[in-house]
Amino acid sequence: MSHFATIQTQVRDLDALKAACEELGLEVVKNADARGYGSNRLKGEVVIRLKGPYDIAVNAQDNGTFGLTCDWWGGHVEKEAGKNYGRILQLYGVHKATREARRKGYTVRRKLHGDGSIRLTIGGVR
Repeated sequence: MSHFATIQTQVRDLDALKAACEELGLEVVKNADARGYGSNRLKGEVVIRLKGPYDIAVNAQDNGTFGLTCDWWGGHVEKEAGKNYGRILQLYGVHKATREARRKGYTVRRKLHGDGSIRLTIGGVR
């Protein structure tokens, strides 16, 4: 029986996702199997290798986004990725917004708050 579940996300930029994972110290590999409970495996176009026993598979969806799929059993993924991938998706948003702002010539400052939130300040043209 498979334990894998996909959560609907708005991930569209694999480079920004990779940068977010690298900031968290997570390895990203192409065309690999994501580990799940027992001997369960799921093929991923991209796989986020977690330090624990499970991984996250990233695959293109019909709507042009990338779905994140993992085995949530035992809380292993949540410890590293956050609830519903919250830590990864937060940093994905930071990296995506920063890349887009800089591409348009804006400056970006980033500040981490004690509660874990991140504030981006986007300024005038450089």
